[in-house]
Amino acid sequence: MSKTAKKYLGIYTTHGVHGWNMSTFYITCVATILLGTFINAFQPYLFSQIMGISPDQHGSITGTLNFWGEMAIIATVGLWGALSDKVGRKLIMSVGFLLIGIALYLYPHAESVTQLILYRMIYGVGIAAATCMIVTLVGDYAKDESRGKAAGLQGVCNGIGAVTALFLLLRLPAVFQAQGQTAVEAGFTTYNIAAAIAIIVAILSAIGLKAHVRDEMQHKDSTFKKAIEGIKAAKDQGIALAYGASFVSRANLTIVGAFMTLWLSNYGTGEMGMTAGDALKKAGIIVAIAQGCALLFAPFFGILTDKINRVSALLIALFISFAGYTSTYLISDPFGGWMILVVVVIGLGEIGGIITSGVLIAQQTNDQNRGAVIGIFNLSGAIGILVSSIAGGYLFDHWEQSGPFVFVGFCALIVFIWGFIVKDKIINRQEQSQAEDAKNLETDKAAI
Repeated sequence: MSKTAKKYLGIYTTHGVHGWNMSTFYITCVATILLGTFINAFQPYLFSQIMGISPDQHGSITGTLNFWGEMAIIATVGLWGALSDKVGRKLIMSVGFLLIGIALYLYPHAESVTQLILYRMIYGVGIAAATCMIVTLVGDYAKDESRGKAAGLQGVCNGIGAVTALFLLLRLPAVFQAQGQTAVEAGFTTYNIAAAIAIIVAILSAIGLKAHVRDEMQHKDSTFKKAIEGIKAAKDQGIALAYGASFVSRANLTIVGAFMTLWLSNYGTGEMGMTAGDALKKAGIIVAIAQGCALLFAPFFGILTDKINRVSALLIALFISFAGYTSTYLISDPFGGWMILVVVVIGLGEIGGIITSGVLIAQQTNDQNRGAVIGIFNLSGAIGILVSSIAGGYLFDHWEQSGPFVFVGFCALIVFIWGFIVKDKIINRQEQSQAEDAKNLETDKAAI
């Protein structure tokens, strides 16, 4: 590595990437998870206190909202990724956060589940843009040998965002009610604050992310054709495996954010006689433990992913996810001590899957098609959320409240087995490209 190579917190950055670009990027990482955690974790309060929906419908409605939100993501995420190869990452990121802000403002104004679905779809289109750009920018901004560290720091930011949502935003209704607001007014105020955060981050993204440099030859293909390239890229076994891992890792985030909070809140109000606000606060603490563990161990997974074979690192994360999620079936008291141990393991698997799958996909792509490939990578994640939301909502209402977690655990096991089979067949495309460049350079020197 050249001594003149730029570094940001120990991460070697690519040419033209400055410290403020990296700082802005990590702010978007915090905000994306903060707002994504909030919209799911705050839904029990929305259902019970603002919309007056019966608790026995919460599971199916949560699944329905996730379904349509993911349909919006599926319809747009591949196009966002391909479009970013043409118009740049910062524009897509800014538009994404703007749409998230609009959706969060509208959310508590919904007078029916149908309206709520519409607003959730607006959110889905926005979060598709933001999450696609985050994974893409890890590949754009960090050199291959530092992408594990870059993704590890991203994981820390994810943890900060989730913990902030759970410990700060979820507590705001109680604060506002103590100041004299009604439960409904407190809910509206909380949503307005979340919307304001999204708008501020949209502006910061427009100012602080790296400007797009257009290459006419590179971007002459249509956006649709670029998206098709992302699908065809799955011929590479490493990319295909990363797509499968995205299916599981994105489902992890939604299952923890939506169904864990719902399970705990319902148990608190139904079995322990808590108020909705107190139950939500208690649920937030337990879910925050999972996110806190994710924050603490994100650097570990980042360093591990740079030190060992990246497929091996992914397999470790997948097995941890399998163990943690399926263990929920053994839990009878979700507020008991064993639940703490289980959510710790869940937190490890969640952050491990996000980091290792993201680094693997960046490793297998190049600058010209990275946006398109990562668009399909996020599309696979959206499909994972869609499937787990439908199956999870049904299992939550008709089998066990641990059902969504058991389902995702076995999905992780399937991808683990797949990865174990193809591990030795996956070629590191970044290392291969660097070796070819070095060989061509030597050939040119010899010719001279």
